[in-house]
Amino acid sequence: MITLTDKAVAAVKTALSAASEPAEGFRIMVEAGGCSGFKYSLGLESVPRQGDAIVETDGIKVFVDAGSQPHVAGMAVDFVTGIESSGFVFDNPNAREKCSCGKSFG
Repeated sequence: MITLTDKAVAAVKTALSAASEPAEGFRIMVEAGGCSGFKYSLGLESVPRQGDAIVETDGIKVFVDAGSQPHVAGMAVDFVTGIESSGFVFDNPNAREKCSCGKSFG
């Protein structure tokens, strides 16, 4: 369903180890909004929710709720570090269009 690059796995592991509260995994959600119609929402989670798909990569659990699953099927997640900004980058084959911020799609 979702693949994480080695850089994305390292970034999530860093976030999990630095979390103020224990977290078991990383949630990726798709919500209405953003400049193109949908936006990604990310966060650490202590437990999966009912209906979640759980994708495990290199010991990292990614939780995806049922409503988001069709929007992220086949998506690859990377983490890039740049001079002006750093963050997760999404290569989503389901996106018909993307905005320049890289966090919104339609």
